[in-house]
Amino acid sequence: MSSRLLSRAPQDTPGTWKSYLGLAAILLISAFPVYWMFVIATSSDEAVMSSPPALIPGDQLMVNLREVFTMQDVFFTASLINSLIVAVAVTASTLFFCSLAGFAFAKLRFKGNNVLMFIVILTLTVPNQLGVVALFIVMNELGWNGTLLAVIAPGLVTAFGVFYMRQFIGHAIPDELVEAARIDGALTLRIYWTIVLPAVRPALAVLGLLTFVATWNDFQWPLITLNGTDFPTSMVALSDLASGNYVVYRRVLAGAFVATVPLVILLLLGGRQLVRGIMEGALK
Repeated sequence: MSSRLLSRAPQDTPGTWKSYLGLAAILLISAFPVYWMFVIATSSDEAVMSSPPALIPGDQLMVNLREVFTMQDVFFTASLINSLIVAVAVTASTLFFCSLAGFAFAKLRFKGNNVLMFIVILTLTVPNQLGVVALFIVMNELGWNGTLLAVIAPGLVTAFGVFYMRQFIGHAIPDELVEAARIDGALTLRIYWTIVLPAVRPALAVLGLLTFVATWNDFQWPLITLNGTDFPTSMVALSDLASGNYVVYRRVLAGAFVATVPLVILLLLGGRQLVRGIMEGALK
């Protein structure tokens, strides 16, 4: 009996009813804001202003969505397309450049390696808000303010992504494997493409999901550079819905619900890969 217990893997240990109860409570608390947003998005003005508030979804979702997508000067349909373009472009570039830089810092030996890595880590301590003015001036000099390029360019590579990929590649790929590939005549880019990328797919999945979600939800910089233009992102369009002397909350939350759906679908499809990548990184 004792040997059977000792041989049981840690992940096979059954949880107690208290742990399941705690997880269920955390799940309900985390999901309630999304549920409440859906309730308001499906309600009429009378239901929203009623006391006590309604806790059951109504039947006005299509009416509210029609108002959101047909409002003048909001461009909500275009904002969803723009957010998708920005999020996909930033995610793709981040995965490529961060994995390439992480491979260089982890497995290539060159002068100033540690100093450059220290500078990259040091940039993580600087709040993004401190660079907004300088970033606006640079984008204005390039003539990109008011366009999607101004939103895409600053996110092409991130310090966190470089650090994360460097740590993962340093533990996931032995130095002997890289040296053996060099002895066989493989160039650096070939080693990166054929050896590094297949080995770091879980890390790429984690970084890709986090980057996509963060880019889709980014509000401050798109609001500064895209406000008042015909090329808003979804968050800027939501701020336009919430502006004015009379805020229609059912309309705002209907737009927020539509903007949240792509993220929920993405997390449902990639949630298992996300957990796998985090666990593999922790075990390594």
